[in-house]
Amino acid sequence: MAELQIAIGAKIRELRTARGWSQETFADICEIHRSHMGEIERGEVDVAISTLQKVGKGLDITVSALLKGIV
Repeated sequence: MAELQIAIGAKIRELRTARGWSQETFADICEIHRSHMGEIERGEVDVAISTLQKVGKGLDITVSALLKGIV
């Protein structure tokens, strides 16, 4: 399970940095606390589907596109 969490977090970080956003800015866009976004990106927590929806909305992509190539 930890490998999946790490892979999801790495993908989110990659997509965020490609847009030039700081973690704090992106957390604000997604309406997620910055420290929780850090936990997600480091793969320290299981991400709820509702949180993945917020992240996808923030990135303007679907959850399936976010997870493509991971699962």
